[in-house]
Amino acid sequence: MINTYEDAKNKLLTFSLDEECQSFFEKNNCLLELAYCKILTAKPDEAEKFFLEISEADPRAKWGEKLAGILLNKPVQYPTYFELRNFLEIDLGLLINYQKGEYADEVLSYADSFFSVNPEVYKYIGRVFLKNSVYSYARFFLERAKNYFYQDPELHILLAEFAILEGRFESALKSVNTCLNILPEYFPAINLKRKLTKNGCKID
Repeated sequence: MINTYEDAKNKLLTFSLDEECQSFFEKNNCLLELAYCKILTAKPDEAEKFFLEISEADPRAKWGEKLAGILLNKPVQYPTYFELRNFLEIDLGLLINYQKGEYADEVLSYADSFFSVNPEVYKYIGRVFLKNSVYSYARFFLERAKNYFYQDPELHILLAEFAILEGRFESALKSVNTCLNILPEYFPAINLKRKLTKNGCKID
């Protein structure tokens, strides 16, 4: 039973969207959330209409308008640096978890264009695939990020975490050391190195 906005929002964000949830958003005029319901139920044309109604006042709806346009194969204005930073990873995660692989692929077809606006885009994409255990895509985008944005310390921690998942502990330590060469006081790297060396990984 959905009694509050938080109940409905939680269902949407925990990949449990159903008719009751969508009905709550509709009855309470929650147009942003309703637009996302339409995307996740394969109705991007209806989603676009809701996003357009509120895009001038809501930055996420402005991004959503572009997202819907991509899914509808329309020419779209590129998202801004901040739209990509704030929303790309979250929404790609939603598409993955709602098993909208074809929509995720449509978004990924813009990856190079997005990179021209925000050079951290490959890292964002790699991270969301890593978190969702889609390892072939995670490897591809994290390696691409490494080629173009090598000085990002967080990227090397993600590469280390990926190496750990594959049991490549010395490679993980190498990535951690690279991170510490870039930013010696970076705590996630210090902490991960402590764990790796404690477990007997050889230090380079």
